[in-house]
Amino acid sequence: MSEELVIGLVSVSDRASQGVYEDQGIPALQAWFGTALASPWRMVTRLIPDEQPQIEAALRELVDEDGCHLVLTTGGTGPALRDVTPEATLAVGDRVMPGFGEQMRQVSLKFVPTAILSRQVAVIRGKALIINLPGQPKAIKETLEGLKDDSGKTVVNGIFAAVPYCIDLIGGPYIETNDAVVKAFRPKSAIRPRAKS
Repeated sequence: MSEELVIGLVSVSDRASQGVYEDQGIPALQAWFGTALASPWRMVTRLIPDEQPQIEAALRELVDEDGCHLVLTTGGTGPALRDVTPEATLAVGDRVMPGFGEQMRQVSLKFVPTAILSRQVAVIRGKALIINLPGQPKAIKETLEGLKDDSGKTVVNGIFAAVPYCIDLIGGPYIETNDAVVKAFRPKSAIRPRAKS
C-alpha cells in the first residue's frame, strides 16, 4: 500500500482572495493532478493575498502542520512590486533547488519572450518540496507537463518528471504517474514495480 502524497496548493492573488474574480490556479492544478497521478494523493489549499508574511505563514503551516510533501504556489512571481512569492518561498526554505525555475522559464520561453521576467523558485523545507508555478492555467500545465510534438513525443521536459524522484530523495512517499500525461524519471535502481490496481 502506497503512502498518500499530501499536496499543498497556494494561490497568491490580491483580487481572487478578495473575491473580485474567481481563482483559476487551484482548480487547474486539481484537474491536472487528477489526470497525472496514479498513486494515492490528497490536497490542502490556501487562497491568500500578495503579502509576504501571509505567504510565508501559509507555506510553513502546509509543511510543518499539515504534513505536505509537495507545495505548489501560483501567482506573484513577476517583477511587479506586489509580486513577493519568490521572496516568501526563499525565506522559508532550507535549501534552494534552482533547476526548477530554470526549466520553467525554458518551457515558457517557447511561447512568450516575457518568460524571462518570471522569478519562480523552488526550495526544500524539511522533507517537503516547495515550487512556485506561473499563475495562468495554460502555463501551469505546460511547465508541469512539458511540450510534446504532434506524435506525442516529449520535445521539452516539464518539471514534474523530476518531482517524484526528488520527493523520494528527501524522504517522501513513492509517487507513480500516468505516463501518458507525464512520465516520472528515476534512475533504474530507484524504480519500484507498479502497484496492482
